[in-house]
Amino acid sequence: MAIDYAARRRYRHIDKFLNKVGPSTDPDFVAGAPTITALEESKVLVIGAGGLGCEILKNLAMSGFKDIHVIDMDTIDVSNLNRQFLFRKDDVGKSKAEVAAACVMKRCKDVKITPFNGKIQDKDEDFYMQFKIIICGLDSIEARRWINATLVSMVDMDNPESLKPLVDGGTEGFKGQARVILPTLTSCIECQLDMHAPRAAVPLCTLATIPRQPEHCIEWAKIIAWEEHRKDTILDTDEPEHITWLYEKALNRANEFNIPGVTYQMTQGVVKNIIPAIASTNAIIAAACCNEAFKLATTCNPNLSNYMMYTGDDSIYTYTFEHEQKPDCPVCGNLAKTITVNPNHTLQQFIESLGERPEAQLKKPTLRTESTSLYFQSPPSLEEQTRPNLSKRLGELVADGEEIGVSDPAFTIDFKFKLVFQA
Repeated sequence: MAIDYAARRRYRHIDKFLNKVGPSTDPDFVAGAPTITALEESKVLVIGAGGLGCEILKNLAMSGFKDIHVIDMDTIDVSNLNRQFLFRKDDVGKSKAEVAAACVMKRCKDVKITPFNGKIQDKDEDFYMQFKIIICGLDSIEARRWINATLVSMVDMDNPESLKPLVDGGTEGFKGQARVILPTLTSCIECQLDMHAPRAAVPLCTLATIPRQPEHCIEWAKIIAWEEHRKDTILDTDEPEHITWLYEKALNRANEFNIPGVTYQMTQGVVKNIIPAIASTNAIIAAACCNEAFKLATTCNPNLSNYMMYTGDDSIYTYTFEHEQKPDCPVCGNLAKTITVNPNHTLQQFIESLGERPEAQLKKPTLRTESTSLYFQSPPSLEEQTRPNLSKRLGELVADGEEIGVSDPAFTIDFKFKLVFQA
C-alpha cells in the first residue's frame, strides 16, 4: 500500500523514524508503508481526560495515531481550566472525554477520537480486548489496580492478541513516573504497590500538644478547633467562610509555636487534600507515555524496561530502572504474600491495618481461611454473623503461617496473605 506523503506533512517529523532502519530497531521492524499503516490502524485507549489525559490525547494525535478512544467519568470544573488546556470556560459542567475528543479532532481532522463518559469498571473484557495499547492518565490508585488486574486476567497464553500493553503515567506536584507493563510478562502495578504507600497520618497528640509543621496547625484547626467551637456546623471545604475561619485559627496556632508558613492557599490544600498540579510535570510524563506507545505500535525502538521516575522540584532529574515481578504478587504471581502480624491484635485491628499497609491498601476487606469465614463486609446477614470475630485475637482465629483469602469490592481479584506471627 502506497503512502501519500504529501498528505502526511503534519507527520514528517515522525516519518524520519519510520522510513529507515536504525541501530536499535526491532529485528522484525519493516521500514516504510507497513509500519506507518500499522501505526495508523492501531486502536489505542486513553483512560483519563484530565491534566495528564489532555496532554496524552494531543501527543497521540500529533504522533500519527488515527484511531483513539478516551474514557473518563468526570465533568469539567472551573478549577481545571488553568492546566487542562483542551477545555474552555463555556465547557464547565460538560463531559471531559467528549469535550477533549471534540477539541483534538477539530485541530487534527484526520484523527478519529471516540469518547466514553463513564467508569472503566462499567466496561467488560470484550471492550478492552479491541485495543492494541492502553494508556492510563489516572489520579486514582484504585482505578489503576482495577485496570491492571483486568488486563492480567484477560491474557490467554494461546492467544498473543489477548496481551494488551499498559502504559501508565502519574504525577504529583513536581514528581511523576511513567512505566510500561506487559501483563504476566513484566512487573505489574500490584507488584509495585508499595511504591505508592498511603500517606502516614499525623498522631493526634502531635496536633494537640507539639505541632512542628504548618500543616500540623491546619490539621489542628480542622480536627480539634472546629469540633470545639463549631461542632454543630458541618465543615464545607468549598465554603470560603469555613476555610477563612480555619486559616485564622491555624495562623494563631502557628504564631503561638513560632511556626512560619501557614497561608490561606496552604489551608485550602491541606483541608481538601489538594496536591498541586504542575502543567510542566504533566507535559513531561505525557510525552514519556506517548513515546512508549509509539515504540510499542511501531517497534522502531525498544520500549522502556520498565519504570521511569522524574522529579523537578530542586532540579530536573530522571532515573530508569527495571522493577522485577514478585512471585507473591496477588495479581500476576502464584504465591501468597507474607505479612507479619501481632497475634494479640484483634481482627478489627488487622482489618484496619490492611487499609494502611503499603502492600495491601484494602479498605473494605472480606476475610476467610480455607476452613472458615473470618469476617464478611456484606451481605448484612453474613456481616452480623461474623461480627463477633472482630473483637477476637488473631491468635484465636488463625494459626501461625496460615493463609487467608481476602476480597475487596473495589477489585476483581482475590488476595492471598500468609500470616506470620511476630516472635
